[in-house]
Amino acid sequence: MDGTIGLRERKKLKTRQHIADAAAHLFGEHGFEQVAVADVARAAEVSEQTVYNYFSSKHDLVLDRADEIREQLVRLVAERPDGQSPADSLRDNAHRYAKHHRTASTAELRGQLPVICAGSPVIRRLVLESRDRTADEMAGAIVDTTAGVHPAVARAHAAALVSVFQMVVDHIGHRTLAGVSPELVADELGPAIDAVMDDLARHFETMREQS
Repeated sequence: MDGTIGLRERKKLKTRQHIADAAAHLFGEHGFEQVAVADVARAAEVSEQTVYNYFSSKHDLVLDRADEIREQLVRLVAERPDGQSPADSLRDNAHRYAKHHRTASTAELRGQLPVICAGSPVIRRLVLESRDRTADEMAGAIVDTTAGVHPAVARAHAAALVSVFQMVVDHIGHRTLAGVSPELVADELGPAIDAVMDDLARHFETMREQS
C-alpha cells in the first residue's frame, strides 16, 4: 500500500511540474497577461480542470511557492543561533536565490517570477502583499528571540530584511528584460546583498545593545 501511495504522489508531483514548466514557457514567450489557463492546459496536454486541480488560479502558477518561502525565511530567523543577527541568518538564502538564476538561460528567466513580476502589475502587487505578510511574521520571530526589542522596531527591521529579497527579484527581472546576461546579473547582486546585509546586521547589534 505504501509503495502505491508513493508512486501516486510521484506521478502527481511530475504532473504538477510538467504543468508549471508549460506555463513558464508560455509566460516567457507571450507574457503573463496574454496567457490563459486554457492555453496552459493545451500546452501541457491536460484538461483545464487538471490545471485547476494543481493550481487554484493562474496567479498560483507563478506564486505557488510563496507560503513555503515565507515559512522558510521566518524559520531561519526564529531558529538562528544565539548571537547571530537576522540578517546573517538570511544572507546565504539570498545569495543562493541570486546564484540559482546564474545558470538559467534568458529564455528560462523570462518565464520565472522576477521577469513576470517586472512585467505584470498584478503579479507585482501580489508579491508585495506576500512580502508584507512575511515581514509581519518575521517581526514576531525577532520579538520572540530578542529581549527588550519594541515590536514596532522589530517590524521596521523585518521590513528592511524582506526588502533585500525584493531587491534581488527586481534586479533580476529588470536586468533580464534589459538583455543583461544571467551571469552578470548574479555578479552584480552578490556585493549588493552583502552590503545591505552588513548594514542591517550592524543596525541589529545597535538595536540589541539599546534594548
